[in-house]
Amino acid sequence: MPDVILPVLDEAEAIPWVLGRMPSGYRPIVVDNGSMDGSAELAASLGATVVTEARKGFGAACWSGLVAATEDLVCFMDCDGSLDPADLEMVADPVLSGGADLCMGTRVAEPGAWPLHARLANRALALELRRRAGLRLRDLGPMRVACRQPLVDLAILDRRSGWPLEMVLRAAAAGWRVTEVPVAYRRRRGRSKVTGTLSGTVRAIRDMSAVLR
Repeated sequence: MPDVILPVLDEAEAIPWVLGRMPSGYRPIVVDNGSMDGSAELAASLGATVVTEARKGFGAACWSGLVAATEDLVCFMDCDGSLDPADLEMVADPVLSGGADLCMGTRVAEPGAWPLHARLANRALALELRRRAGLRLRDLGPMRVACRQPLVDLAILDRRSGWPLEMVLRAAAAGWRVTEVPVAYRRRRGRSKVTGTLSGTVRAIRDMSAVLR
């Protein structure tokens, strides 16, 4: 039964839909990162395992979820309704079949779901990954699947927005087989805190630039 790590900051509007779409046998671990809208209580009432992480930052929430996970296979995805948990099985399949060590969901966005500034920043990062690590990825996607203990052993240090990039860089350095499969990307539910805003994208770029340095 894979564990699904869901970092959450004020996502009460999306949580019921996300948890309701979780594939059978996939256990949601909601990591609340300081929500003020009752996200944690709502998730618990809907049957999710809830972990509280007081340190602010996407990476801090992801790390806490990874520590709390108990299954051999772990999944990460945003909990804002932009990604469909039903796609997790498709992303997990290359890892489960032994064909990859890390599989990422490449976002195929519906109109208006992915702001231009975020897409351009993502493309630049993908090109930088190709240059530095030889990985031909089209997207630094937020839906990803890998085995838990090898992820722990990567010893990812970033606790902010650089976490996703550092995971891929360390995986490549460790010789992991990294692949990607397309997943639908929809308009998020509720207010965006990171890549849906220009200031959030600037913060993410700053954090990821620190990882690259």
